[in-house]
Amino acid sequence: MKLLSTAATFLLCVAPFSATARSLDFFGSQTPIKAEGKHVEGENPLEYCSDPSSYILQIEKVDLSPNPPLPGQTLTIEAKGTFNEKIEKGAYVLLEVKYGLITLVRQRADLCDQIVNVDLECPLEKGEMALTKQVDLPSQIPPGRYTVHADVYTADDRRITCLDAPNVVFKRNFL
Repeated sequence: MKLLSTAATFLLCVAPFSATARSLDFFGSQTPIKAEGKHVEGENPLEYCSDPSSYILQIEKVDLSPNPPLPGQTLTIEAKGTFNEKIEKGAYVLLEVKYGLITLVRQRADLCDQIVNVDLECPLEKGEMALTKQVDLPSQIPPGRYTVHADVYTADDRRITCLDAPNVVFKRNFL
């Protein structure tokens, strides 16, 4: 369950900004994951779901450190972006996390109830915003391929942002 809350926290950082993840290699050589589609700027595996020019949140960049994130270590997420309008209570996130073909999480969550986990609160004011958040990752993340989808809307169903992390791979960590 800690993994699910970590994934949710990660995506909530992504929803009002963006985040990243990384692959772990059997022998310690690691390469940052980069999205192949409409990549979110910075060191992250995030892609926009569609053309972000109409999104309420314009993400400047998202960086993770370490990149890739490592089980049992603290992940630092730094994000910067601009809200084109104030985000009020009632905004929501459609979140889906899959492990391979298995859906681990598929839920609609109130954005304002969730962003307290990343030290934010509603309303999110119009204008520039920067976020730095540290997340302790569990040491036992099951190896495999994860995909994450976060679609964020205002209370009146206008898209704030939509992000995918289509290929986050954790490999078994051998000593």
